[in-house]
Amino acid sequence: MLVAGRREDPYGSDPFQRRPEPFPMKHYLDFEKPIIELQRKLQELKQHPDQHSLGISWEEEIQQLERKLEEAQQQIYSNLTPWQRVQLARHPKRPFTLDYIRLAFSEFEELHGDRQFSDDRAMVGGFARLGDEKVVVIGTQKGRDTKENILRNFGAAHPEGYRKALRLMRLADKFGLPIITLIDTAGAYPGIGSEERHIGEAIAVNLREMMLFQVPILAAVIGEGGSGGALGIGVADRVLILENAYYSVISPEGCAAILWKDRAAAPKAAAALRITATDLHQLGLVDEVIPEPHGGAHNNPATTAANVKASLLKHLAEARAQSVTDRLARRYAKFRALGRVSEPMAKAA
Repeated sequence: MLVAGRREDPYGSDPFQRRPEPFPMKHYLDFEKPIIELQRKLQELKQHPDQHSLGISWEEEIQQLERKLEEAQQQIYSNLTPWQRVQLARHPKRPFTLDYIRLAFSEFEELHGDRQFSDDRAMVGGFARLGDEKVVVIGTQKGRDTKENILRNFGAAHPEGYRKALRLMRLADKFGLPIITLIDTAGAYPGIGSEERHIGEAIAVNLREMMLFQVPILAAVIGEGGSGGALGIGVADRVLILENAYYSVISPEGCAAILWKDRAAAPKAAAALRITATDLHQLGLVDEVIPEPHGGAHNNPATTAANVKASLLKHLAEARAQSVTDRLARRYAKFRALGRVSEPMAKAA
């Protein structure tokens, strides 16, 4: 539905005022159980000080529990396995693209539609400001409840989503505005309708066109970075990734189903794929790992967004400092080098 030339959002005209609390009650993962128990004990002790242990003051017992809690958090979150980081990347309370736009950008004006088929709500984008910089920001958007997940198709974009992104990027290139993409998708939608409307072609065109845009392009993986669905808006001068995000050609479950014929082998696949932020940085597939607060981005969205904003501004300044010719040459060389393996020549017998 169009209202005064703009498409009405079923959640309200302002995409950031749909709920009084954008990050609702906490959801805990299995490996966080020791922390949950300590937090529960600490809360009970503060609410019922008369129940503290004999032989020690209430204040001392509080301090002991707080120290144990801090040590447990340090121990658990400093030694996360690749699979545990994948779980954090998928955390239902993790900030999504519109949350980062609300927290890190200003003056966001969302644009809709691909001018060919429809408006894909799994892909959002429009004009915004990042600090003092005018930019075009684009990203994949998931939902927080059943109604919004259906609206957003669980963050899996159709061909029209990638064509909408391309339309916005062409506008950015026309008006000399930097392009910033926020990636958080398990992959492009693989359904029949998506194939009928040529999802592979839509992603391929984006890859080609993003390689040629003259304006600076920055991409940040903020959660899941799955397959061509992520790469369709991921060709950039700088690729950044949050500490607990992942970027992979296939999901751990998909890999496990192919190699071990069992999706339950996903933890083993996650380790073998080397899809964590640290691994990707060591392999040269991303340019910077953006730190998150202990426990993940959902524990302190404002701090995480501030870290993302600072990193984007830093890399945008560096990309702007390059000439267009140099920037395009570096962008092309960067992606041509992905997947290249160098092995020492075997000595002659």
